[in-house]
Amino acid sequence: MERGSLWSIPNVISFSRLFLAVLFAAWQTREARLALILAAAITDFLDGWLARRSNTISKWGELIDPVADRAFVFTALSVYLFERTLTTGQYFIVLSRDLATAIGFLLSRSVAWLRPVAFRARRAGKVVTALQLITLVIVLTNPDQIPRLIPIVAVASTIAIIDYAAAMWRQRAR
Repeated sequence: MERGSLWSIPNVISFSRLFLAVLFAAWQTREARLALILAAAITDFLDGWLARRSNTISKWGELIDPVADRAFVFTALSVYLFERTLTTGQYFIVLSRDLATAIGFLLSRSVAWLRPVAFRARRAGKVVTALQLITLVIVLTNPDQIPRLIPIVAVASTIAIIDYAAAMWRQRAR
């Protein structure tokens, strides 16, 4: 993996999700927020695809991409919580995978025998990210379906948390 520039095109695309998060909080129309969710989803796909295609995968990109993803989702969910579109319980269920991986990351950096463990995107985590984006859309388009979607997010998040913990444990054992 090359060192890569902080300002490579894929990284700039990732950074754009931070701007999209600010706009999500500022813009209150349903249409604008739907467009921002769509833009966040497209940029999430596009940055990784471009980095792989142009062979510009970098340590910066591996850091910026998930931080930008989490910032957008966290901001949008926080707006929904503030606007009382989501309950506190629903909010924390949708964020549970993110909270658990943040704790896991901090733990891995503070415990000496876990420091060599590399955090990488995993399929179960990508499923949760997709479900989070779907949740953001459903809140705007079909809020009566939220109670049906939240248990699905909860199960997927639990699977992802277990998957990340198991991967971390296996890497530690090497």
